[in-house]
Amino acid sequence: MKKGIILVFLITSILSFADAQPKHAFAINEGEFLYDGKPFKIYSGEMHYARIPHEYWRHRLQMIKAMGLNSVATYVFWNFHETAPGVWDFTSGDRNIREFIKLAGEEGLMVILRPGPYACAEWEFGGYPWWLQKNKDLVIRTNNKPFLDSCNVYITKFIQQVKDLQVTEGGPVIMIQAENEFGSYVAQRKGIPLAEHKKYSHAIKDQLIEAGVEVPLFTSDGSWLFEGGTIEGAMPTANGEDDIDKLKKVVNQYNGNKGPYMVAEFYPGWLDHWVEPFEKVSIETVVTQMKKYLENGVSFNFYMVHGGTNFGFTSGANYDKNHDIQPDITSYDYDAPISEAGWATQKYMAIREELKKHVGYSVPEIPAAYPVIAIPSIKLSKAFDIASLKDKIKPVINDKPLTFEELKQGHGYVLYSKKFQQPISGKLEINGLRDFATVYVNGVKIGELNRYFNSYSVGIDVPFNGTLEILVENMGRINYGSEIIHNLKGIISPVVINGVEIVGNWQMYGFPLDKKPDLGEFTDKNIKGRPAFYSGSFTLNKTGDTFLDMRNWGKGIVFINGHNLGRYWNLGPQQTLFVPGVWLKTGKNEIVIFEQLNDEIQLEVSCISTPILDELKSK
Repeated sequence: MKKGIILVFLITSILSFADAQPKHAFAINEGEFLYDGKPFKIYSGEMHYARIPHEYWRHRLQMIKAMGLNSVATYVFWNFHETAPGVWDFTSGDRNIREFIKLAGEEGLMVILRPGPYACAEWEFGGYPWWLQKNKDLVIRTNNKPFLDSCNVYITKFIQQVKDLQVTEGGPVIMIQAENEFGSYVAQRKGIPLAEHKKYSHAIKDQLIEAGVEVPLFTSDGSWLFEGGTIEGAMPTANGEDDIDKLKKVVNQYNGNKGPYMVAEFYPGWLDHWVEPFEKVSIETVVTQMKKYLENGVSFNFYMVHGGTNFGFTSGANYDKNHDIQPDITSYDYDAPISEAGWATQKYMAIREELKKHVGYSVPEIPAAYPVIAIPSIKLSKAFDIASLKDKIKPVINDKPLTFEELKQGHGYVLYSKKFQQPISGKLEINGLRDFATVYVNGVKIGELNRYFNSYSVGIDVPFNGTLEILVENMGRINYGSEIIHNLKGIISPVVINGVEIVGNWQMYGFPLDKKPDLGEFTDKNIKGRPAFYSGSFTLNKTGDTFLDMRNWGKGIVFINGHNLGRYWNLGPQQTLFVPGVWLKTGKNEIVIFEQLNDEIQLEVSCISTPILDELKSK
């Protein structure tokens, strides 16, 4: 009986404590942000919890606080939380958004949430789940009922998780974004009347409010794109605007001739694509611009303050006039003040010193960095051809090649196979390749097709009873621009030889590789030029962050203890893969590498040396 009384008392006490959490007011009034009625400037930094192991969240938040900022912003990626159609995860590991928000509050940071539903962010499909494309009646980012119905399910699920963490309920969430950079999309989709675009964006705002948003809503657009992007009832902010007069003029135009004035994306760095140089922004440029904002009463959010990593298949892609796709690299370091591994850079120190001169609160000391280690060369004990896995898979057979989506596969690789009863030679064309392919005849590699280089054809010579194989990799769905509505993967058009479509008895084998494949039953069978799986193990006496050196490899992905570290590619610019120390363990560790090109037989893989690690850390 006493135990029951005590239990009731404890529960009552906990509930009473929760109800007693101090509730605050964050408002926009007379051109000012007001926190509990007092003028407030937002000095924020963006980091995405989805790109950082959850074990590191508190440390990175402490780094943000120690840089002199008072807020943290994060995108919320719909496809990160709806892991399969109708399957939601807001609570496990890196997906525990409530934990992230609570940690930010504990570290004294306000929180700005950017749930989209469209996020961009160099993230796969801009945050949309890939299977939305399977509904032929659904048109993304438009005033389309099937799409808006899907958005409403996501928004409702998301707000249920964060509703009680708003500042009005005693939590740290002060603002939530409605849609994202919609003005740029409107500008590219000129065939749709502006009024129809506005119906869609207003519907998203209404869904957020109906789901329980109590804090101010805002929009983010380039200053020249406000007409399409702004939403009545949401505060407009200008991304990347460095001209103070222009910022104030355009905000006044769309906000009743008053502020507040905020740059929701202030770029201290920039994004990186495969096969292109690393983008850099100088320290002087960043600090000089920040001083302008500080001296003119402009709030801002560094995008990114800490980028993290596109682990697994989470990186998206862009495109331009010269490239049908520009896949984003695995690292999301972004030349940000806090490096990919969480280190304070010289840019960080310069920003910190300048902020300390302007902000009216104390700035804490910088937390110690996590330890780093160098791993001796890892010997690879087993390697075998992809055909070994193929033999365990029941193929899908169809007259024509099917897309990833038709095969019910979101990511990874598909092997398309076709046997010819008669010899055929000439020009093989796959104009609908999405995105990278290696082509084989009777098991021998004859070429590569590559959407980045707009390379869609290769000469072939298939003998009598010969077999053509095409291994296709999805390198990330486009995350920005009007092409986001055309995001199918695999082979999405006819396969043509000498101008004739090849039909009949195509066999398709899916390799999603969303999990580390079980390799225990296979024996060595490694053929140069054939896609191969390598495996090995290594022993550690202590753990720490490190980087794998992939300079001697071709193209592929790496698993460490079951964690997919992401893509590597010898065309660069990235040549290493970040290995979080929390994914390592003392004792035996396992590594699996899927090498697509396999132009050279590999015997080992190394971590970059301790001196280079130290040099990187000092930068």
